[in-house]
Amino acid sequence: MAIVKPFRSIRPIKERAADIAALPYDVYTTKEAREIVKHHPLSFLRIDRAEVNFPEGQEATAPEVYEKAKELLEKSIADGDFMQDQEPRFYLYELTMDGREQNGIVGLAAASDYESGVIKRHENTRADKEEDRIRHVDALNAQTGPIFLAHRHNRTISEIISRTKKTVSPVYDFTTEEGVRQRVFAIADGRDIDNISFAFSNIPTIYIADGHHRCASAVKVCQMRKQNNPRHTGKEEYNYFLSVFFDEAELQILPYNRVVKDLNWLSPAKLLEKIDCAANRIREDFYPIAPEKKGQFSMFLDDCWYLYEFWPEDRTDDPVEGLDVSILQNKILRPILNIGDPRTDKRIDFVGGIRGFEGLEARCEKDCKIAFAMYPTQIEELIKVADAGLLMPPKSTWFEPKLLSGLFIHSLEG
Repeated sequence: MAIVKPFRSIRPIKERAADIAALPYDVYTTKEAREIVKHHPLSFLRIDRAEVNFPEGQEATAPEVYEKAKELLEKSIADGDFMQDQEPRFYLYELTMDGREQNGIVGLAAASDYESGVIKRHENTRADKEEDRIRHVDALNAQTGPIFLAHRHNRTISEIISRTKKTVSPVYDFTTEEGVRQRVFAIADGRDIDNISFAFSNIPTIYIADGHHRCASAVKVCQMRKQNNPRHTGKEEYNYFLSVFFDEAELQILPYNRVVKDLNWLSPAKLLEKIDCAANRIREDFYPIAPEKKGQFSMFLDDCWYLYEFWPEDRTDDPVEGLDVSILQNKILRPILNIGDPRTDKRIDFVGGIRGFEGLEARCEKDCKIAFAMYPTQIEELIKVADAGLLMPPKSTWFEPKLLSGLFIHSLEG
């Protein structure tokens, strides 16, 4: 059963929240982050991607970069841009995008739940990306970006969320440049706090939706500090990591699309011939055609869009092999375009669904020859994979809206 506890959040003062909160560090390249910080000097990216404070060419994982991040956070707190709540509490985090609302409980998850499998993952992590966040968390002595977690519906949690929004004024209410409204409510009532923790203690499984690297890094920082603390009790703040818990029914997954830089020495006509054998072509158009259901994908080639459907015999009930991204890899990307391992092959790239068809067409104009638009992986598919103890192919899910960094900070000293 899940261990979830309140905490004393370090968070922006109300007047600074909109200026400080930023999308996660891994959404941007260093170049993009530099440009944002240039126009938004308080953006939390200057702490999350502290290399932007150095001249171009600075190694992002150099020791001085993490020291700069620590220095900037401490200065921001000293300057009064941040405050810390006096008592532990939960927070209700409401995000509204395109008229669609989702509500999460901000609190702390237990590293032990990740180690024991109560918190389940569905993706692999890379050691270099883990190491970066380990060093960042360790230097700051704090977690600054929440892990995006999902759980099955719980009536008690739902009722507290509903009542809080009706009876409590938000501590933050602003809309980002991306058009996502952000509202945060403090849950300070002792009974509600106890009831939330008790409700989670009756939820057997929590699922990582987004933030696998941040989660793994937080757990490894816990393990490091546990090993180096002869008086370890298990109650120290480093035993927990910053998270937002969402009812899985409220989550939205966008497709994670694919672009390939060449046609594997095939002519467009020959490539079409091969793909027509690998899948059933439904129609074509000069305008984008969106996949309408599981088993369909769209393809952009030579300024034309094609809608395909996988053959029935290629579909399977296997949690991983039955995913559309797996079938595309096994039937088209590997045998036709010679994309062996999509994790390491430099000829393939991935484009989040938030960028739309325009993003795929732009990549084909810039540096790619073909694009594939997928039908979104469903949350039930994610849960099925995680429950089976399996892992999805890389870049299978793109969650929107993203959780902002810098809005809640968990000090490892409490």
